[in-house]
Amino acid sequence: MTVDKSPTDQDLPFVWEKITDQLRGDLSEDAFTRWFNGVKLIALSDTDLTLSVPSHIYQLWIESNYLDLLRAATLYILGGERKIHFSFANSDGAADGALCAAAPKRKLVTEQEVEEVEEKPARATNGLNLRNTFDCFVVGATNQYARAACLAVANQPGKTYNPLFLHGGVGLGKTHLMQAIGHHIAAKKKGAKVLYITSETFTNDFIDAIQNNQLVKFRKRYRQADVLLIDDVQFLKGKERSQEEFFHTFNSLFDGHKQIVLSSDRPPAELADLEARLVSRFDWGLTAELQPPDVEMRVAILRKKAQALEIQLSKEIFEYLAERVRTNVRRLEGALTRVASYASLNGSQPSVEKIEHLLKDILAEEARRSVNIDQIQKRVAEHFDVRLADMTSKRRPANIAFPRQIAMYLARELTKGSLSEIGDSFGGRDHGTVLHAHRLVKDRMKKEEKVRQTVGFLEAQLHR
Repeated sequence: MTVDKSPTDQDLPFVWEKITDQLRGDLSEDAFTRWFNGVKLIALSDTDLTLSVPSHIYQLWIESNYLDLLRAATLYILGGERKIHFSFANSDGAADGALCAAAPKRKLVTEQEVEEVEEKPARATNGLNLRNTFDCFVVGATNQYARAACLAVANQPGKTYNPLFLHGGVGLGKTHLMQAIGHHIAAKKKGAKVLYITSETFTNDFIDAIQNNQLVKFRKRYRQADVLLIDDVQFLKGKERSQEEFFHTFNSLFDGHKQIVLSSDRPPAELADLEARLVSRFDWGLTAELQPPDVEMRVAILRKKAQALEIQLSKEIFEYLAERVRTNVRRLEGALTRVASYASLNGSQPSVEKIEHLLKDILAEEARRSVNIDQIQKRVAEHFDVRLADMTSKRRPANIAFPRQIAMYLARELTKGSLSEIGDSFGGRDHGTVLHAHRLVKDRMKKEEKVRQTVGFLEAQLHR
């Protein structure tokens, strides 16, 4: 039985009742009550259907587990397919907050073990993810310089820093900041041609243009952009013709005072596989590094995402996740999504044992990437040009004492060693000495930019 394909607003509750009656036959009563009792149909057209859900978690769970059933019930009742959208019930604030959280890619999630939900891009026509704005970016000591540079570029494109070159490890926010620039400029300047792509897309477009004899169209698209944002330029290596084309594209945009923003996993000087003339142009403007977030920043990221998901978790859970997932913001958010889904489903805070079960693959990956004290001592000694033996000696000249304190700080931040274990590794020093070193380095990082950059660089090198 089908209903009118174009019902009025007054008919929407009736239509939704028919759809949910169809759903009931395929779900347990508990599952239906838990996930659909609070859902309402708020808009319907010939092509689209919009549901109001209490929070982002409901969208996550319905998309992950019941979307096929929902589509089938909709098709049966309405007599035609509809694209299903979700809105949040308290849209005055929650919708904007939820926009900062990654929406899920649909895949089967069982109630026995919540699988990680990957990000499903909410894309605008210029290639930008709608969630990647400055407002949704968590700022801390390890990324505030890069964020400030991006904001300066967004406010004065083509004038302040051109090109802007962002570099750092995977999952630290390079793409987010690049796209935030694009959103900011597009909102400020009506009609601005903002284009975000990856270097792989650039290469594929170039190959297609050659094969289809459309080079003129290709060059018009890229060289007439007001803002060109290109991600992962390191993947241009070994692609000589793509590099040649990008070289001329870069020159055309730069000469026209158009803004160029680039990102890579390493600074320009380390892009040895790219043409020297191209790398030299990357250094014309400003280079900014994004470093792994410290524990305070990781807690802030978790709190912001939990707020967007409208999930209440204890301080202890935030701190546990921040301590255990260190190297990758994307992985940190994925860990929170699992824990939040479990908490929403069960209506209770998970225990540490349950969290460890939910995150066993993530924690195993973190352990494989973990750093040990020997590696820290070796890297710090090399950086400051001191002997490795000085890390454990009793000598206290300033050129040895401070590097040793930095090594103790990194050992406390990056390893699971206790204060006593760290002290023993540094020549039998007591736990008070380790604590003093940690506090001293942390204080100097807050006050001295050079110290902050040095420690951040060493941490990035150890994680690489």
